[in-house]
Amino acid sequence: MTACGRAKSYPTQQAVIFSRVSQENLQEELFRPPAPVRRQDWHLPRMVHGRNTMTANTAVDRPPSPAWPAYLALLDNGELERRVAEAYARLDDCDLCARYCRVNRRQTLKGVVCRTGERAVVHGCCPHHGEENPLRGWAGSGTIFFSWCNLRCVFCQNWEISQQGEGQEITSEALARMMLDLQRHGCHNINLVTPSHVVPQILAATLLAAQWGLRLPLVYNTGGYDSPEALALLDGVVDIYMPDMKYGDSETAHRYSHVRNYWEVNQAAVREMHRQVGDLTLDEHGLARRGLLVRHLVLPGDLANTETVLAFLAREISTNTWLNLMDQYHPCYKAFEEPPLDRSLTREEYEQALRLAEKYGLRRLDQRRRWRE
Repeated sequence: MTACGRAKSYPTQQAVIFSRVSQENLQEELFRPPAPVRRQDWHLPRMVHGRNTMTANTAVDRPPSPAWPAYLALLDNGELERRVAEAYARLDDCDLCARYCRVNRRQTLKGVVCRTGERAVVHGCCPHHGEENPLRGWAGSGTIFFSWCNLRCVFCQNWEISQQGEGQEITSEALARMMLDLQRHGCHNINLVTPSHVVPQILAATLLAAQWGLRLPLVYNTGGYDSPEALALLDGVVDIYMPDMKYGDSETAHRYSHVRNYWEVNQAAVREMHRQVGDLTLDEHGLARRGLLVRHLVLPGDLANTETVLAFLAREISTNTWLNLMDQYHPCYKAFEEPPLDRSLTREEYEQALRLAEKYGLRRLDQRRRWRE
């Protein structure tokens, strides 16, 4: 669910819990002590033949899964608190994404591509039912949409959010409460969309939310331009990594996303993510428990160099990689000025991508659909 090139990647306004978040309301919430969340109080709906037969607030006789996300071990031994301190210290000479702007983000935003200082900017959050099956389950993925982005994709369909920063600056306490609200709605996970530039804020919110009763795994839903310094901070905190692999060469990435060395950075990031969490594992209910899930948006004219991406996954990561080979590209934002991005993907182009996945033995594909309607 990163901002670029995803059809309907943001939910409708009616579905958003905090859309264009009201800081006044959030500040009022901050002075209300959080209600304790006990393990025996967690309830998720039952599935019968793939259909949800209860609402997300209906009590059932089984606990959610996973019961113990990775960050709880770091909470218990004090390491999570240390990570928060280190992450905020890195804002003074920022290396938290692969742009390495080296700006003190606590003092200025001049020269900062992500346009984000000490506080995260959030556009909204909701239980999202449009994600991959292991994430959305039957009660939805608890998605938090961060504003701004460290990429500048010319085809970004959510450019008002990623490029213009529509949203509200919030405290880490407010972000923690969003996580807890999503848990109370019965969501299966906390899905952090476009998180690369707000790692310190996410860690601080996770620390607070875990102390207040958060027990859902974190999904790191990224454009894939992540620094090793940031990923080291997230080791043992994130259970599910979901990076984009947008391009198979850096020259194309520089032209269309205005970023240098994307392919080299992206490969290194995906290797490290897989080292940390391994292949995606599911629980007995088909929900994602831990592991790597990769997204690749097939572009017109093979601009994404799909074969290079799939060959890398098969040869250097795992043929057991869970892959969402996305077919929903359509032109928007500045794409109309950049042929062949000025047209939609053809059926033949997408079917060729599927044949390449089969060629490289990547058969663990997200099966929601084979072709857009």
